[in-house]
Amino acid sequence: MPLFRRRPKPADQESEEEARNLAHAEREAAQSQAVREAEDPSPGSEADTGAPRTPADFERAVPWGVQIAAGWSWRLLIIAAAVLGIGWVMAYFSGVTIPVAVAVLLAALLQPLINMLTRWGAPKIVSVIVGLLAGFLVVIGVATLIVWQIANQSGELADQTVAGVQKLLDWLAQGPLAINAEQINHYQQQITDWAAASQGVIAGYAARGAASIGNFVAGLAIALFTLFFFLYQGNTVWDFLLRFVPGAARKKTDAAGRAGWKSLVGYVRATVIVALVDAVGVLIAALILGVPLAPALAALVFLGAFVPIVGALVTGFVAVAVALVAVGWVQALIMLGAIILVMQLESNVLQPFLLGKAVSLHPLAVLLGITVGITIGGIVGGLIAIPVMAFGNSFVSALTKLDDVETEIVRT
Repeated sequence: MPLFRRRPKPADQESEEEARNLAHAEREAAQSQAVREAEDPSPGSEADTGAPRTPADFERAVPWGVQIAAGWSWRLLIIAAAVLGIGWVMAYFSGVTIPVAVAVLLAALLQPLINMLTRWGAPKIVSVIVGLLAGFLVVIGVATLIVWQIANQSGELADQTVAGVQKLLDWLAQGPLAINAEQINHYQQQITDWAAASQGVIAGYAARGAASIGNFVAGLAIALFTLFFFLYQGNTVWDFLLRFVPGAARKKTDAAGRAGWKSLVGYVRATVIVALVDAVGVLIAALILGVPLAPALAALVFLGAFVPIVGALVTGFVAVAVALVAVGWVQALIMLGAIILVMQLESNVLQPFLLGKAVSLHPLAVLLGITVGITIGGIVGGLIAIPVMAFGNSFVSALTKLDDVETEIVRT
């Protein structure tokens, strides 16, 4: 006989436990029925009769992945619309926005010189004037070099071009293509007829070019005037812009903006050094190969280097084309190899070393940014796309770091 016997539960306790189990089963059945009706409502059910829905019903009816995709979609559409809207406004007021953008880049380029002169004891106004004159002389010097080279060697280049074209025609006639003289003359006549028929179009382009010169002069005046005040009263201008920022976020915006400006200054300075190295490399290769207009080609490469990837490709193609026409295809291939070598030195050594982590951008981001910039603003858009991305990258990184610091302070 066992020492301990299990005491039977009272009848009222057993009935309470059975009631709880029954209620739990009824709740589970109701939830399962609600899920089935939300997924596939049957006629006459609560989901089909137009009964009031709750947010929980919506959450169950729409898969989580679809909700995430929808949320990302409308946010990306708003961002794209904002980018297009800003681009349209900037394009519409291009007579002002382009000179101001150029003035910002020039201010980032000249600010280290202004700061150095100020540290040496020169008054701020004197430092700004000296910096403006130095920059103006550099630009005028580069433009004068290009024009003087073209004017001085235009006759020689024309003769070499004619000789090169004649060699090309001889190769077409005697080479593997075996194009006879009648076909070549026919193609030449077609080109002549097209040029004669397009005189009106060419005249229209010339007239628009003359009008563009006037717009260029006006834009240059605006850029110089804006540049002077950016250099002389840059902090005042920045403080005025900060007034449009809510007070709670003004301090963080100020710190992030100054970090972005520092990165922009570093980017412009590094770009100038890279452009100078590219120009010197092309100049040395052109002088060794005997390519005409070598200094002018070097100056063109220097200017083109300010538009990453695209500028180097275009100016490099011009240098190779001049070498092909003037001195032959062997020298053109050597010129192409020299340009590729210089570009590899730029992308693999100079840019990572000079730009650093603060303004580092992935090559895919650079390519897409230039494409979007050129699509929205043409050549100028491609010129300012990467500086804007460098500023934005540092600006967002600084804001993120400040938020992380505040979060750590709150937790401690």
